[in-house]
Amino acid sequence: MVSIIKGQVISGEFGKILVRQKSDQQLELGELLISESRDNKILMQVFDLIYGSQISQQNLELISGLSLEENTDTEFFDKNLRNYMLAGLKNLVTIKDNKAFVSKLMPSFFSEVREITKDDLSFLTKPSNPLFIGNLRSGSKMLDVPIYLEGDKVLSHHILLAGTTGRGKSNLIANVLWNLVGENYCGILVLDPHDEYYGRNKSGLKDHKLNEKVVYYTPKNPPVGAKTLKINLHSIKPNHFDGVVDFSDAQQQALILYYKYFGTNWIKNILFERKIEGVSFVEQTISVVKRRLLYLLDLEIHGENIITKGIFDFNAGDSTINDIAKELEDGKVVIIDTSSFSGAVEILVGSLITTEVFNKYKYYKMDGALKDKPVISIVLEEAPRVLGKEALEHGQNIFSTIAREGRKFKVGLTAITQLPSLIPREILANMNTKIILGIEMKPERTAIIESASQDLSDDDRTIASLDIGEALISSNFSKFAIPVKIPDFEEIVKKGLEEKKETVKRDFTGIRLD
Repeated sequence: MVSIIKGQVISGEFGKILVRQKSDQQLELGELLISESRDNKILMQVFDLIYGSQISQQNLELISGLSLEENTDTEFFDKNLRNYMLAGLKNLVTIKDNKAFVSKLMPSFFSEVREITKDDLSFLTKPSNPLFIGNLRSGSKMLDVPIYLEGDKVLSHHILLAGTTGRGKSNLIANVLWNLVGENYCGILVLDPHDEYYGRNKSGLKDHKLNEKVVYYTPKNPPVGAKTLKINLHSIKPNHFDGVVDFSDAQQQALILYYKYFGTNWIKNILFERKIEGVSFVEQTISVVKRRLLYLLDLEIHGENIITKGIFDFNAGDSTINDIAKELEDGKVVIIDTSSFSGAVEILVGSLITTEVFNKYKYYKMDGALKDKPVISIVLEEAPRVLGKEALEHGQNIFSTIAREGRKFKVGLTAITQLPSLIPREILANMNTKIILGIEMKPERTAIIESASQDLSDDDRTIASLDIGEALISSNFSKFAIPVKIPDFEEIVKKGLEEKKETVKRDFTGIRLD
């Protein structure tokens, strides 16, 4: 394949190579380039663009003034030689024998840099447990090179998906979920606050050819094939409220004592303000706890009866939490429609399910059975609600526990946010894969850059300039920070439906269906 020469190395230092752009070419931020020698290739990326000229600044200003103010046409005999563009490039990897290594070389002085080709990227292989993210991107150009991550490792070591509103976070998550359906190495729990991923009234995971691997729970009018979300109140324990309700120390102690004394009937006994023998509380403690539980769990008291109005019930939903945990263990994508819930109820539901899964997986590890279980990842929208500095001031919760310990037990988080700076540095650092969409605010870019797996110190401008659907992947499980283009989910679904239709046609051999 003939490659295009884009420029020539003229100066710089390791990691900051200065290249003069060829006059008939145009370099972009984020563009991938190759410097080639006899034994190896160096893959580099543009991180800065600068004007260069052999003419002094004073004379450039004079020429511009003559052109603007006097309408004088000033032509240079050798304008392409006198005025030019310069690009700052950083080393990504050194390629030798179709393998990529940490780059420790500089390109030769005056060596040419060329456009990257598909042949240069043969070291980007498909792993055994693939997670397809998108296609490799060079600047704004998408290449015919699919990018796969090692799915089981990436999911168990946590993913942070960060980007400003409107840059394509939902589209990216929809793509990731679509590509994980049917991959038996993982189960995915999705708390869906906008009810957008299953596709109740539009394209979604219900349209996947393996939609039997997609389970959808909703509290309202479940469509055919979906399940009604009901959770038995006897399933709830005091620790499930960690990160959900900011109870005082006295109130938390009351919850724990009621649970110890009354067992699974502890909530009912709080609501009726029954006494615990030998224990007395501050006058208002139980009444405040009661009021907060009634509101959160959507309950009413009428005489001796408790009326359940929402998803929580004393008589239904006995097996819901266990059912969901089992579906996740079976490698399914489980979507919980939380669009009608308050933020606190959504987190409580997530806490109930996640605690059950985490405890099961801890037991499997003790029992020696964990190696045969799929990785499970919990998809969290607006992650700072439970992982943010302010939330954690009130104590740890199941999500922060998983962020710190989950990888040991094959349970991970996929945390989504537009404000990564709200999450403590140590938790950000534990999220070993970061998928970065366009971020306009400097503090948010800084939080990402300072906690990334690769050195992104020169990528501040690149991250700020990412367009809709463009992303940068920094991961412990990739050789370098990979620029990608995320496919449009609607197009993916459309293609999937066409393939599904073709499969049906082949299954009915001899029958004309169109």
